[in-house]
Amino acid sequence: MKIERIFKKNKGFARMKEMRESGIQTRDIAFAVKQGIVEKIKPGLYKLLSYDFDENEGLAAVCNSDKKAVICLLSAAAFYELTTYIPSEIYTALPMNTPRFNITYPPCKVFFFKGIKYEFGIEEVETGSGKIRIYSKEKTIVDLFRYKNKLGEDMALESLKTYMRRKENKTATLADAAQKLGMYKKMEAYIKGSM
Repeated sequence: MKIERIFKKNKGFARMKEMRESGIQTRDIAFAVKQGIVEKIKPGLYKLLSYDFDENEGLAAVCNSDKKAVICLLSAAAFYELTTYIPSEIYTALPMNTPRFNITYPPCKVFFFKGIKYEFGIEEVETGSGKIRIYSKEKTIVDLFRYKNKLGEDMALESLKTYMRRKENKTATLADAAQKLGMYKKMEAYIKGSM
């Protein structure tokens, strides 16, 4: 089926525009939704239900829904296995003053970051469900400390301790991220205490 080929080429996701350019009519897409072949993620974005997604399907759906969406905080910590906590929503960062973030599924908790707090530490990671934009481990830990009153100090500490136990930890990179994001003084004792 032509419609399925387009989705498979795009790791299970496709935009209305791409499908139309491939000669698929709007009524064909509506029929595929009605038949349970594809699901609407947001206006203009669909996913193929039979695609063999990995556990990062929700993260990929969020990143496909908005080119500026970045996986952050608890979702990023869970992705990197810095925490044992599995959030029920996908924690998503967008630049301040972004127009309404419109996504039907999966459930998201949106944070609006300003300037360097949004721009710093964005990485692109290839997953079995497609490419995702996610903050680096170091930026994630700094953000968890920045939001520790909202999300819990235990989440920030667990992520920091897990990071510091790993062979690939980069204390200097973490300290640099804390410095750039204006959090070094608040985190210094924690960083030194975890070494």
